[in-house]
Amino acid sequence: MPADRRTIAIQGERGAYSEAAALEHFGPETDILPCASFEAAFDAVENGDVDGGLLPIENSLAGSIHRNYDLLLQHTLAIIGEQHLRVSHCLIGHPGVGLSEIRKVISHPQALAQCDRYLRALPGVTTEVVYDTAGSVKMVRASGDRTLAGVASRRAAEVYDMAIIAEGIEDDPANFTRFLSISKQPVTPTGDSKTSIVFAMKNLPGALFRAMSVFALRDIDLTKIESRPLVGKVWEYLFYIDFAGSTADPNVQRALANLEEYASLLRVLGSYPRQRFQAA
Repeated sequence: MPADRRTIAIQGERGAYSEAAALEHFGPETDILPCASFEAAFDAVENGDVDGGLLPIENSLAGSIHRNYDLLLQHTLAIIGEQHLRVSHCLIGHPGVGLSEIRKVISHPQALAQCDRYLRALPGVTTEVVYDTAGSVKMVRASGDRTLAGVASRRAAEVYDMAIIAEGIEDDPANFTRFLSISKQPVTPTGDSKTSIVFAMKNLPGALFRAMSVFALRDIDLTKIESRPLVGKVWEYLFYIDFAGSTADPNVQRALANLEEYASLLRVLGSYPRQRFQAA
């Protein structure tokens, strides 16, 4: 194996959207370690079993993946990159099977929800939730049932040697997932960058306004704000923020130092090169 070849942990089977995102982000020669859960992927990175991980953090239709926000706080790993992936769903079944033969469609609940209008229009077809998009194709193949189909990526059909019955079946084509690259070692980007942080506020009047003002007064662009319950503190919250800039920037350093005055907890999750979103 070449010295610079990397192994990256993902959640899901081979052929999953996470695998496609990892190969796009790290290159086609990357070795992929499929993990059964998000927790297992984080553990593989933290234990040094792999060089890094690529995990989804938000989808343009379904919103944030809250479990991964929680896992970012629970682990001592750094965000070192991001990747946007266009999600295009296919109906996949056994070779030679026509659409009229399908009686049941299985997939991950989000994939089924994103294809709801298309699937409801298929006469006599029921749906069933399973653990993974690519895993649904693996299950269809193993079952041998020619009336069964899965919803997954074109790559999943290739990986499991199955046939695409219909392509682009998602109800809304503006379907993108943003992934985060995580590693044991942080990076310090100096070009177009983002920084992700998590903080909790002291229980003072106007505390959240003061927290936001440390960025506004320095013209730092906030690109995302997410709140999560603070475990053990009823009706108190953690705030996850992404903003433009790097911790190498003195302006960002001053903003974080100012925020620390109001925060009961503050942790920088990582600064990383920013990938500008392009829909086309």
